[in-house]
Amino acid sequence: MRLPAAPSLLAAAALAVSLAGCGRAPAPAAAAAAPAERRYPLTGEVVSADVAHKTLVVRHDAIPGYMPGMTMDFPVSAGDAANARPGERIRAQLVIDAAGNGRLESIWPDDKAARDTVDAAAKMLRQDTTAKGGSAYREVGDAIPEFVLYDQDGRVVQSGRFRGRQVMLNFIYSRCPIANMCPLSTTKMVETQKLAKAAGVPNVEFVSITLDPAYDTPGVLREYAGARGIDTANFSFLTGPEAAIRDLLTQFGVIAQFRGTFLDHTLSTLLIDEQGRVAWRADGGDWDPKEFVQRMRR
Repeated sequence: MRLPAAPSLLAAAALAVSLAGCGRAPAPAAAAAAPAERRYPLTGEVVSADVAHKTLVVRHDAIPGYMPGMTMDFPVSAGDAANARPGERIRAQLVIDAAGNGRLESIWPDDKAARDTVDAAAKMLRQDTTAKGGSAYREVGDAIPEFVLYDQDGRVVQSGRFRGRQVMLNFIYSRCPIANMCPLSTTKMVETQKLAKAAGVPNVEFVSITLDPAYDTPGVLREYAGARGIDTANFSFLTGPEAAIRDLLTQFGVIAQFRGTFLDHTLSTLLIDEQGRVAWRADGGDWDPKEFVQRMRR
């Protein structure tokens, strides 16, 4: 979809024309440079979704400085199209490319009740982490912190949902380029899931929390799981507020820090018992799925 140029860019273009007669000609490289993409925050309501064509029809609110509210169709990712539900509120980034075409990225659910629930839990988690200070790290035998995040389908997931079930939990991010880090961790989690099912282990859940919530929206995580053929019946990929993710990293003893565009991080995989306590953890990537299944069966 071709969208109108931003008013500020139209003004800049007019000024350039008015000065053309008395200014120096631009260098060839500058003349050939393509305009950068422009991004605008967008909120609105999903009217319909076309999963096959990866588009959403959205009744969006006014975008200050760019365009009034109206109903339009937008290209989106496959994961975002699959997650969309008519009537739901969303927030997203409207991206306008050099040709004036628009698409939606970074789509999040924007239901007020859900947002309030997630935000309130993030504040409670922040208070808990701050109050514990240096003792925030959860040792084996400690209860895990309460948290509320979104899963790969855009649904709100409260940690209490897992009570009464064993949980195998780790942290990954979808863009990790190092084969023996997140990609291997996910492969091992999937192998453990299959082994646990074959062994008849009851009431077990698998959870991967993103290290990179700014990029890993629910739709991105849905595509991540789908591309790997992961059975999400009992495997959840979670994301949410960056502050909440940072506090969970602190409490679960995982270090993550961006160095430019690369995320430098450690690996930890935990087994949580039915009462919500840390039963066992394996730090680093050198762990055996069979050992986790053996511990699940004890």
